Amino acid sequence: MADPARARKLADRIKVIIAKRLERGLRDPRLGFVTITDVQVTGDLQHASVFYTVYGTDEEREGSAAALKAATGLLRSEVGKNITARLTPTLEFILDAIPENAAHIEGLLKQARERDTEVAGLAASAQYAGDEDPYVKPRELLDAEIDEDDLDELKDEDLGD
Repeated sequence: MADPARARKLADRIKVIIAKRLERGLRDPRLGFVTITDVQVTGDLQHASVFYTVYGTDEEREGSAAALKAATGLLRSEVGKNITARLTPTLEFILDAIPENAAHIEGLLKQARERDTEVAGLAASAQYAGDEDPYVKPRELLDAEIDEDDLDELKDEDLGD
């Protein structure tokens, strides 16, 4: 098993190599505007998962996926020429769903903000159903409020008379 730092460096190098090769272009008209977002290499440096996004419609995504699958051999040989590893890793192209997930999360956050403002509006105009503070609290009398008659009544209640 290789050092994780070495695997990360190799992944970064593969990302750059493939991106430069795609920038120079492939002879496949199906290939759209492809961006390599990430590359992950297994611990034994035998397999590389290349994550990419395609700017465009679903048809362009499907076409670009087919073009990348067809060009896997060419891209692997390009990677093999430009890295110093003993073995060239196999390449697997995976459509990265980050932009779609980000858009979905943004939509959910927008809905949450709208509901929060709705609830804040309802809370501002809300009234208590009963007393403001429904919990009974012991009454604390000040010395000035207690007179002799009240004190006698309290003593009588305590004694059970």
